[in-house]
Amino acid sequence: MKPTKMRNKMIYRASYQTKSKQLGSALSKDLHKKYGKRSVRVVEGDSVTILRGEFKGVDGKIAEVSTEKSSVAIEGVKKEKTKGDKFDVFIHTSNLLVTSLNTEDKWRIAKLEGKDPRKQPKETPKKEEPKETKVEKKPKEKEDEN
Repeated sequence: MKPTKMRNKMIYRASYQTKSKQLGSALSKDLHKKYGKRSVRVVEGDSVTILRGEFKGVDGKIAEVSTEKSSVAIEGVKKEKTKGDKFDVFIHTSNLLVTSLNTEDKWRIAKLEGKDPRKQPKETPKKEEPKETKVEKKPKEKEDEN
């Protein structure tokens, strides 16, 4: 296949699923040692450092992920229009370094650690026992009509 056709297929006309897989960023040295992986798909809540571009060296959390643009918006990284309005700047994921991960997704962490996420023990939500509520019934007093 010609390189131009391959490039168009992989980048410009890629399916949503393929574009989603391309949203990866490099892991920091300590995370690389911990998980044994060089890169990870970024999600909202990850802390990142910008490595290239106008905002080089800025740290922040990912506020929004745009699969369409293959880029992310980072909290605190904004540009100002001439009228004074501020808007988010989307930065390509290849220009980011992930410094800490959002650990809310247990499936994602199990995959990073090299475990089979399907065999992980499921966490059952703790059931709270219903509290006994005492409802006092007040006798209805009939008003005398005089």
